[in-house]
Amino acid sequence: MHTLRIYGETWQEVRNCGFKNFHVMHNQYVGEPMESILANTVQGLARYVAEVQPELLVVHGDRVEALAGALVGTLAHVKVAHIEGGERSGTVDETIRHAVSKLSHLHFVANEDAARRVRQLGEVPEHIFVIGSPDIDVMHSPDLPSLESVRERYEIHYPEYGILLFHPVTTELRDIGEYTQALVNAVIASEKPFVAIYPNNDAGTEFILSAYRRLESCANVRVFPSIRFESFLTLLKNASLMIGNSSAGVREAPIYGVPAVDIGTRQNERYDGPGVTHVGYGEQEILAAIQQQFGARTAGIDSRFGHGDSAAKFLQVLSENDIFSVPQQKLFQDLKFGEPN
Repeated sequence: MHTLRIYGETWQEVRNCGFKNFHVMHNQYVGEPMESILANTVQGLARYVAEVQPELLVVHGDRVEALAGALVGTLAHVKVAHIEGGERSGTVDETIRHAVSKLSHLHFVANEDAARRVRQLGEVPEHIFVIGSPDIDVMHSPDLPSLESVRERYEIHYPEYGILLFHPVTTELRDIGEYTQALVNAVIASEKPFVAIYPNNDAGTEFILSAYRRLESCANVRVFPSIRFESFLTLLKNASLMIGNSSAGVREAPIYGVPAVDIGTRQNERYDGPGVTHVGYGEQEILAAIQQQFGARTAGIDSRFGHGDSAAKFLQVLSENDIFSVPQQKLFQDLKFGEPN
């Protein structure tokens, strides 16, 4: 989706940061089915891998592009390293994440819980490394932009604001339009200022974008196709509320002490910290949660997803372990009866 104009063609942020050695592949059009995006990515990446002959493919998370990368690496006999496997989410993302782990040779996980799940998948314990989440590195960075600079860049001038980030749940396609209308109704009725960011490009996103058109005419709501990650973190750190169904609400917001209203089923199996309120899809339930939680900040927590040093730990693994000697042929590792997993 970084290549799509509707989301701001955010691949250009890589170029703007000064990186030159990168390749941009257009793997989709707006509204293309996820299975077609997967097929397009496999085809394009396979050709690129055949040309450049890499020794290692590094994939991250649970998107279809990560699955495509793991598939290509496995079939092209290139080792695959997966970052942040072994986590729960409760949607099709979880299925994709575990599939990527099974196709990967090296696993860089966020914590011991994730490591245990990867071992349960039959992966070699010696090939699993706990490094934390790379997101936490950026969250704790002293180089995040100032709130004043972000406000100026995105023309956000409310003294306080909430952040709205709502993604489609692919198993609830029939009801996404109704759910989003209820959410938009609640946001408007609350009369609170909000920064709304477009959803991801999973199936059903068109229903959310259609509902968001009502927000674009609201004086107290700013709607953006995308916000640069570092700028988003600065906004989140200073927000009065995070609402929607993004993992940022249950993972990142509690670290900054920002109250979060998590809507629906998308994050059912995710770990969440203090200050997270779970609600259903009803308009009045969402409105009541906004009114109750807006501005109710907590002290923040130490993250169970690392302490901001995952990049250093990643490099340490690369320098101290002969990762390229890991066998290309994978074998399932059975857990012995009574053996801790």
